[in-house]
Amino acid sequence: MLSRLSLVTETFPPEVNGVAMTLNRLSANLVDRGIDLQVVHPTPRARYEWGQAVSWDAVNVFGFPIPGYPEAQVGLPSWLKLAQIWRQQRPDVVHVATEGILGLTAALTARAMKIPLVTSFHTNFHEYAKHYRASLIKPLVIQYLKTIHRLAEINLVPDPDLIVDLKGHGFRDCRYFGRGVDTDLFSPEKRSDDLRRQWGVGTDGLVILHVSRVAAEKNIQLVLDNIMTLRESGKQPGVTGVIVGDGPERKRLEEKYPELVFAGMRFDEDLATHYASGDLFCFASETETFGNVILEAMASGCAVLSYDYAAGKQYIRTGENGELVPLGDAQAFSSAMIALAGDKERCKQLGSQARQSALKVPWAQIVDSYINELGALLKP
Repeated sequence: MLSRLSLVTETFPPEVNGVAMTLNRLSANLVDRGIDLQVVHPTPRARYEWGQAVSWDAVNVFGFPIPGYPEAQVGLPSWLKLAQIWRQQRPDVVHVATEGILGLTAALTARAMKIPLVTSFHTNFHEYAKHYRASLIKPLVIQYLKTIHRLAEINLVPDPDLIVDLKGHGFRDCRYFGRGVDTDLFSPEKRSDDLRRQWGVGTDGLVILHVSRVAAEKNIQLVLDNIMTLRESGKQPGVTGVIVGDGPERKRLEEKYPELVFAGMRFDEDLATHYASGDLFCFASETETFGNVILEAMASGCAVLSYDYAAGKQYIRTGENGELVPLGDAQAFSSAMIALAGDKERCKQLGSQARQSALKVPWAQIVDSYINELGALLKP
């Protein structure tokens, strides 16, 4: 039975991204179930306050910012520190959640100490290469990722289709590890008329919402192009675009589209209020391993439009609780987005059903499955 776990990650709150939020939610639920949890991650560099009480053993290591992504870090090799803390208090399992230098050294250290090792796949780094003019290095990235994941007894992956893709690249021992959503935090009850007025939205207006890191790999430009088409056509007056998040593209886009709302990074209740105050959530990213924002938008009562893969494929049924279009079909995405923006009543209906679907995906059952998966690695 699993009783002590060491989680090693190069991203964790107060950093804000899908991986950090997923691992934070996982950690909180593990502690609630009585698991003695240790979280190893680089010393935070964030400039904002993180108000949540830490209920696990936090072990900080040295790290350095990722070029072009300074809000995130790569942990430095920490062989001696990892070996020392694991000799002092040996974990039942080591879970390496990220594939940076810290993740690689943690995986090698766990294997050397014969501690059961689990890894998880959270980010399609090999698919990011094309967005940063680095397609030639994609095979090298895949080989590096395989080097780490092949050290583990099992690799946890959040999407069944991604498991097939990874196996095609030579990854082994992949298991499905789903995601949940906090439906108390993300709720239609958080909708704020005051916030909508700040956005300049009238009673008949429609807010098209996007939440993510503002970066090239998120394909935000497609969403923005369609918002501008809607605004300039005059056929759907009162359409407003709200972009929540920060990243390397924010300054350029904010200057290019002064008529849109760039809300920056939002957290906790404030983030939940932004979600719930939107009407139509449009997510055009083609590089997600899962896409937590889709479940968060559904839980918040937004109609959701996304491509037919990852979280969208798992939880959205077209015409019932949202809309999906074929992956990579920008024209289909644009057509669906313009049609939905012109039918606010349909957005309300889809958003209501989306909320009901999200209620069926609590974090509790995800964490129970995780504990059982890791517990099965332990010898009786």
